[in-house]
Amino acid sequence: MQKSLFQFAFPRPAAILPRVKCAALGLATTMVLTAVAAAAPLYEIPLKDIDGKATSLKGYQGKVLLIVNVASKCGQTPQYAGLQELQQKLQARGFTVLAFPCNDFGGQEPGTAADIKTFCAGNYRVSFPLFEKVRIKGAAPHPLFAALTGKGSPLPGEVSWNFSKFLVNREGRLVKRFDSNTEPDDPELLRAVESALAAK
Repeated sequence: MQKSLFQFAFPRPAAILPRVKCAALGLATTMVLTAVAAAAPLYEIPLKDIDGKATSLKGYQGKVLLIVNVASKCGQTPQYAGLQELQQKLQARGFTVLAFPCNDFGGQEPGTAADIKTFCAGNYRVSFPLFEKVRIKGAAPHPLFAALTGKGSPLPGEVSWNFSKFLVNREGRLVKRFDSNTEPDDPELLRAVESALAAK
């Protein structure tokens, strides 16, 4: 018996249904993977604290972060005082400074981890977290700074000097950058921090 044109042109619904289910499942999987990729990747980046202990930013989820690349022998080094003041003033509201020593800019952080800790405690009574010395310039920057400054960043661009500042909101997204000449008490920086703290 010869099949009708309708039978040749259109497969039965029962044959189409598995394909529809498969396509829907593929779309749902893609959506989930996209959502995961879009979720704050900064929290997942492996770090080490100033004592060499493995850590990450996961413990700071829900906080407003000011990530700063610091140095002990720089013209901007006195900014430690302002950063500590900001820490003391705002930490109860869910804010913290995170300091990453770096020797890439003028060789102005040559000391060991112990040297850096002693310097920060003795000269500025730093209470905010210090992390292991990192590389920022060159072909292999630390993954955190690659994420903050690379092509995938909302605010891409190379770090120009010590004490550059990256403001990360409570959801783990970079929302503002400030160069090394921006003091911790700069009105624009303070407004940005207050705005990030107010967004809950």
